[in-house]
This record gives sequence, structure tokens and C-alpha cells, in this order.
Amino acid sequence: MNNSVIIVGAGLSGLRAASLLTGQGIKCRVLEARDRIGGRVLSTSDPNRPDLGRFDLGPTWFWPKYENHIANLVKELNLETFEQYKKGEILIERFQIKPPERCVLQENSDEKWVRLTGGVQSLIDALAETIPSEIVELETRAKKIKLNEAGDITVEAELSNGKRKEFLADAVILALPPRLVAHHIEFSPFLPPNLITDIVKKPTWMAGQAKVVAVYDRPFWRELGLSGYVLSAVGPLEEIYDASPINGSGALFGFFGMPPEARKKMGQDKILELVVDQLVKLFGNDAKNVKAILYKDWARDSETAVEEDLSPLKNYQSYGQPPVEGVWAEKIIFAGTETNSQYSGHLEGAIQSAEQAVFKIINLNNKPL
Repeated sequence: MNNSVIIVGAGLSGLRAASLLTGQGIKCRVLEARDRIGGRVLSTSDPNRPDLGRFDLGPTWFWPKYENHIANLVKELNLETFEQYKKGEILIERFQIKPPERCVLQENSDEKWVRLTGGVQSLIDALAETIPSEIVELETRAKKIKLNEAGDITVEAELSNGKRKEFLADAVILALPPRLVAHHIEFSPFLPPNLITDIVKKPTWMAGQAKVVAVYDRPFWRELGLSGYVLSAVGPLEEIYDASPINGSGALFGFFGMPPEARKKMGQDKILELVVDQLVKLFGNDAKNVKAILYKDWARDSETAVEEDLSPLKNYQSYGQPPVEGVWAEKIIFAGTETNSQYSGHLEGAIQSAEQAVFKIINLNNKPL
């Protein structure tokens, strides 16, 4: 290959692809529209209380018994992990006017839910250290991908100052949600209609969801014999889990049951007020003593969600590799968790899709001229 491989997206898939290509001596460049790396991986702390720890507002777990690729990568990068806290009873909230029910959850003891110390961002940071920092260009939004008759690719990007920049490429890895490709990147010649239809049908994981983390000075619910796990038919949170670091502070995180439009109409302040009220009802007055509260509505993140993602998640069967045919075959390769049919929506799916994309690039690179 004479030109670089251009990778669009500096999330987990894009960075894993860049790391593998760099390791193979294949030139690459990563274009990222955001001002940060990580994509939907987002581990953050309260700027006023960084001592409390860093918490995931994106994906949280992986399951090493079933997910070998991420387990091996975490081991290769020498990252510290710990098991999700699940000891104690769970709470089931069925009615607004009645207290929650306590019960014991029977679980498969072999199925370990594993978290990364410092959040999943520690995986992103470790991957970034395996590639030269200059190959990642932040605030660089891919706008148009052109293929000429000689088979040369030009990627046109828009910078934060509004200027345009062009990159020559032998191949492009599209490591971002397929719907974002359909909505935000122009192709010349046009992509085939069946390909457009396919990628528009792939819902973006987490795009309709919001996540909140309430941080405390200690995981006081454990002292009550509770695991922190809650299932609620009342809301606003329909699922709650213990998000505490391995040592120190305590934290609970939850997923919302209310749809994106309802969250937008209600506003963040009111939503967070209702969250604390629900936690007090579930766990008692200690839940009032919130030291920090972190919130991320992915549906309002234009680098994640498009209009179709605001509807309830469906079309699971559409996940997997899009059918790239015709002149674009071997020129564009899709990566990202939505393009892996077995582990779509998981970190494992993001990693496997990146590895499969790089495998294709290496095969192209080794083709005789």
C-alpha cells in the first residue's frame, strides 16, 4: 500500500485497528470528530471531587468466560480488573406507593461480570499508548469519501475551524456507528441502495439511552445486606447496579426507563432530583448524602445518535457486517460493535470487528500487484 489506511472514529474499534495496523508496519491515520478519544467509552470523575474515583457513563463490563478477545487484550495491556459486586439481596420495585421487595437472586457463579479499575477509559488510554500520538487527529470530521476511476481514495474532512483537509487513502475503516455513516458522510460514487438500507437499519447501541451515577463516601447499602442491584417498574431508573470502585467511595449507576423525548422535556435538573428521590426510597436516608452525581444522555450526543435512534431499540437481527459490493468492495470496511453479529453492543464486539477489519487490510496488502 502506498497511502495510509484512514480510520474514521477513535473509539475502541478505531484505536484497536490503529494499534494492530501500526504493529504490522502499515501506515494509518485516525480521524475523530470529537475532541477526545473513546467514542461511547466515557469514564469520568467529578472535577470538584476527583478523589472519589472515575466512573463509567458508557459501557461498564465484560464477561471473560465468553469474551476471549477483550480478556486477552486486557491481559496483554496489563490492566487491572475486578469482579462486579453482587453479594446480598436485590430490590424489586413494583409499585410507586409500596416499599420495594427484597429477594435473593440465584446466579450462575461461573459467570463473572468484570470491570476495569479506573473505568473502561483505562483500556482506551492503554490502547492509545500503543500508537504514535500524531496519527490521531481530533476535531476532524470525515465529510466526504471519493473514489476515482484509478481506485484512489480521498477522504475530505472538516476541521474545528471550518477549514477542509484531504487525506489520501488506499482503504478506509469506518469505525463508527453505521447510521452516522449514512447520515453524515457523502460518498462519490454513491453507495449502493442495498448498503444504505442495511446500515440505516442498524440501531446504534446506547444511542437512545441515558446513564447516571450517584457517588457516595462509602457503599452503605452493603451494610444493609444489599447488592445494589435493583429492578424497577416505577422509575425513573429501571435498572440500578453497584458502581463502586474496588476501594474507597461507593457509587450506584442506573439506566432510565423513560424515552429520550421525555427526558429532554423534563430537563436534567428535574431528572436528577427524581433519581435521588428514587434512591432514597430504595436505600434509605443515607442515599440523600450524594457527594457527586454524573449524567450522560447519549440521545443528545450528536456524535452518537441520529433521529432513528430516538425510537425504542429494535431490529437486533440487522446487526453484522454490511454488504459492501461493487466499486467500494475492498475500499471501505465497516468496524464497530454494531457490525459484529455475535457480540453486538459489547466491548467484545467492538474489538472483534476491529480485528476482522485489520485482517482484511492485511490480506489486501499482501495481494500481488
